[in-house]
Amino acid sequence: MAQITKEELLEKLFHNDYEDLKGKKLRMIRVRVPGKEVCLAHIMSPSDPCIYQNLGLHIGVHEGEDHTGESIGLIRFTPWEAVAVAADVAMKSADVQIGFMDRFCGSLIITGGLSQVQTAVEEVVRFFDEVLHFKTCAVHKS
Repeated sequence: MAQITKEELLEKLFHNDYEDLKGKKLRMIRVRVPGKEVCLAHIMSPSDPCIYQNLGLHIGVHEGEDHTGESIGLIRFTPWEAVAVAADVAMKSADVQIGFMDRFCGSLIITGGLSQVQTAVEEVVRFFDEVLHFKTCAVHKS
């Protein structure tokens, strides 16, 4: 795809008004309109201790906990606030712990035994697909 200049872009965007806007200061902003989507669902098990440390699963409310040998479930959502619903569904569907939950970025990390994490991640994806009608991805496992 060929690159276009700023002027060419403005002309394409404002084709009818371009002549009136020439020479004036314009401010362009990009707006992200999140869809209803589960864009990542991944299960890792068992993981090396350095993964837990780099994810920060050994600090804060988890300080002093040893997650060695536990599985990790990673799920990512838009809109970001959906992470609160996902955490509730995960906790009610299996014996897992919330490792991290970010309602500003839509990230959820859960920890626990492999079968429990797998059950929780699969149930979250199923719930968002069938009940909330989100676009969902497949659950991957490594």
